Amino acid sequence: MSLQLFIVEDEPELAALVADYARASGYAPVLFDDGAAALEALRTSTPALVVLDLMLPGLDGLSLCRALRAFSDVPVVMVTARVEEIDRLLGLEAGADDYLCKPFSPRELMARIKAILRRSGHGARPLAIDEAARRVAIHGKPLDLTPSEFALLAALARRPGQVFSRAQLLDLAFHDSLDVTDRAIDSHVKNLRRKIAAVAPELEPIHSIYGLGYRFDL
Repeated sequence: MSLQLFIVEDEPELAALVADYARASGYAPVLFDDGAAALEALRTSTPALVVLDLMLPGLDGLSLCRALRAFSDVPVVMVTARVEEIDRLLGLEAGADDYLCKPFSPRELMARIKAILRRSGHGARPLAIDEAARRVAIHGKPLDLTPSEFALLAALARRPGQVFSRAQLLDLAFHDSLDVTDRAIDSHVKNLRRKIAAVAPELEPIHSIYGLGYRFDL
């Protein structure tokens, strides 16, 4: 199940953009355009993290953060158009875990969210590969893979973020197998995606890079 993020932002386009990046990163965003409504929801729900705008109608971000800290330690990333140092300090003193000034890169926001969640104990990797035991698990559930599928997944996962051509994957994962072709790589990737999706539909660790090959990101 995806970790839930509360996005409290009254600019509709920015809120939608952040929500899109959150979904692409594997999170489940819930949007609020009003501080009071968000605080009410936080009294009964506990998301993994709150992305909180400073300037909000009804109840501003600072007041919301202070009220939230009276009953919850859920991580908060505060975002605002105010750039003065005093505003940053006020945000942190109110209980925010991090602070980002507008305009900001949604990718940077996602990176900060991931870092905070790792520190708060939500960052355990959903996919675990034990090469010595030749076992793969997703959220603790074993994944039944063929030897070829395991070899390919392990080769990709050793270097996350790197793009591999089919020829490189043949060398890395199947260097002792003469009967494996580069087109067989596509078939193994298709099977891996199907098996991973059957256990965790929100995970898409193997990405196709047009004209180049595949990349592992999680």
